[in-house]
Amino acid sequence: MHAADAPPLTHAAPWPARGSYEPGFEPVAKTFARLLAAREEIGAGFVVHHRGRRVVDVWGGHADTRTKRPWEADTRAVVFSVTKGLAAMALNMLADRGRLDWDATVASVWPGFARAGKERITLRTLFNHRGGLPFLDTHVSLSTCIERWDLAVDAIERQRPAWEPERGQGYHALTFGIFAREIFERLAGESMGTFLKREVFDPLGSDARLGTEEELDAKMSTLYPPPGAMRIGKMTHALVTEPEGLEARMMRNVVSPRSIARRAFSSPRPSGGLSAYGTPKVWRAELPWASATASARGVSRAYLPFASGGEHAGRRYVRAETLAAIAPRQGWSERDAVLNKPVGWSHAFLKEEPQLFSPELSSFGHAGLGGALGWCDPVNELAIGYVLNRLDWHIRSPRAIALCRSLYTCEPVRERR
Repeated sequence: MHAADAPPLTHAAPWPARGSYEPGFEPVAKTFARLLAAREEIGAGFVVHHRGRRVVDVWGGHADTRTKRPWEADTRAVVFSVTKGLAAMALNMLADRGRLDWDATVASVWPGFARAGKERITLRTLFNHRGGLPFLDTHVSLSTCIERWDLAVDAIERQRPAWEPERGQGYHALTFGIFAREIFERLAGESMGTFLKREVFDPLGSDARLGTEEELDAKMSTLYPPPGAMRIGKMTHALVTEPEGLEARMMRNVVSPRSIARRAFSSPRPSGGLSAYGTPKVWRAELPWASATASARGVSRAYLPFASGGEHAGRRYVRAETLAAIAPRQGWSERDAVLNKPVGWSHAFLKEEPQLFSPELSSFGHAGLGGALGWCDPVNELAIGYVLNRLDWHIRSPRAIALCRSLYTCEPVRERR
């Protein structure tokens, strides 16, 4: 049975949510319904697997406000940096098969990278956002990355690190995708999207895609970024009311023309703003920083083996010892130079503060701009997928945090802890 045809669970979700949940997981369904009722969502889906079983599968709202097309169980969305978590899966699977050595230099894989002081940067340092390459001095647009990949690669090769590699940390928000794709293709001899579909998505019945086929376009939701004036207004309000809060710190950084944060989020620059990511041209491309699309079911299913020691339904995807290396924080900063908050990474997977998505320090995945989330907790064997079309203006979405916190109040999860 395909994931899109999965039967309903025991209990129907409360209005205005649709879908269902298993006994003990009512708090999650209620939280999701509350977000819909308060119109904090336009359309969204939230799915949880626990110990390999789907236990929460809720959705609601509209995929498009103009046509009033309802959000369905298999409605898709652009998931922004949740894409990085999918890319991390591919990279770790290469390492698991002996084709990627995290402590090898990037230059040993990609000789042209060894320019402008980058010859000693290792793959581990680079993918844990400590290589000093969060922005490009060369102007590279989103269209350039799609139409002239060689120019994006050349820009990375010529870029000098913003700090001494390994001596600092700053989220490589967009540049990550350029070096992730180039390194993967050099090591694997095929595209990352092709590899993920064959080795992860199809075997797991996941509809996630990096490089979305045309036949899936009808399932795509319309993207609704926050208007620029509204986003600036809210961040300015935060600057006044909570001057030391996360959003206020970010506001001070993004208004500075030469700040690392401002430059990181505009390299490569999307002409037309965030709405550009909601177009077939972008989601058709394989841009491992932001162009993946999926339903909530698809994201959650992709994380199933990563939540369960590398195995699901009798198939081994990755060795348990490979995943064990991701559990501790390999890199951490109390004030990331770009995100202005405590954060870290392990082998390209995001590691967060325990009060956000999971109290378990060994949990990992990746959050996406606007609120989307792909996450797993290997201690409690939880795999989480959250996709939406109304982008949040916060650095970490309060909606995603509320849903995850409600999950950890559920009795089937609490009894294991």
